[in-house]
Amino acid sequence: MKDFLQNTWKHRAHVVMALPAFLILLFFSYIPMAGLVMAFKSFDYSKGIWTSPWNGIENFKFLLASKSTFITMTKNTLMYYVIFTALGTFLNVVIAIAIDQCVFKKASKAMQTVMIIPVFISYAAVQFIVYAYLSTDTGILNNTFNIATRFYSTPKAWPWILTIVKMWNSVGYGSVLYMSVLAGIDTSLYEAAEIDGANKWQQIRHITLPSLLPMITVMLLLSVGNIMRSDTGLFYQVTRNSGVLYSTTQVIDSYVLNSIFKNSNFGFTAATTFFQSVVGLFMMLLANGLVRKIAPENSLF
Repeated sequence: MKDFLQNTWKHRAHVVMALPAFLILLFFSYIPMAGLVMAFKSFDYSKGIWTSPWNGIENFKFLLASKSTFITMTKNTLMYYVIFTALGTFLNVVIAIAIDQCVFKKASKAMQTVMIIPVFISYAAVQFIVYAYLSTDTGILNNTFNIATRFYSTPKAWPWILTIVKMWNSVGYGSVLYMSVLAGIDTSLYEAAEIDGANKWQQIRHITLPSLLPMITVMLLLSVGNIMRSDTGLFYQVTRNSGVLYSTTQVIDSYVLNSIFKNSNFGFTAATTFFQSVVGLFMMLLANGLVRKIAPENSLF
């Protein structure tokens, strides 16, 4: 304990700098974990969390009660995770490399700024932008191309629509992280490759992409922990929570939000988030174990 206190005092400046992040994690990530006990209780407002009666795994049974709904929303959750992760990572890397290789540096700075803007626009506002394009009567797409597609009644169109909206919203911001890695690559590597006769594509293939691989691996490993989670704003607000579209747009998080509004069953909500967290933890450990066997230097731990 004495050594710990001495070391803490020695690095007190770093401790003070890390304190805000520590407090945020403590109050918003760790202390709320005590509420997971609600997953095994029949929550009663009058009795509170700790004195509400236990009900074992009844909340989990309620989650699995409607087999077809559970299968559909789980399938949608996994499908969108794979699409968003694969396409998002590809576009993030491509855009980062394109901006990094841009000859006109001032133009690249402007492009970077413009691409980051969408991430600051709330999905509550994005839903009106999407509606302006897809509305049957006044939609820009229908009027421009003289069609009469009822997008808000056509489930099969929404995987494409949601993917486009998600990429528009997140890709510009996601590419910034990879650009920071590119900025740290030793320029002498490119100079040596150019002297050896390597063209731009060969330089990207043999220098840029290998340099980005560790960051790509880390980001993928971190994202695997959220494999059962989705952006509620995207799936609930952008789709306007249309029941007709549930077959292709309902994910676990939007299902939980609907259940809260209808039943206020917080025990069920806790059970669902507990299920999501357990699956995410298992998948992250599994993925990290595979990476550790293949490329130990790229694993998280």
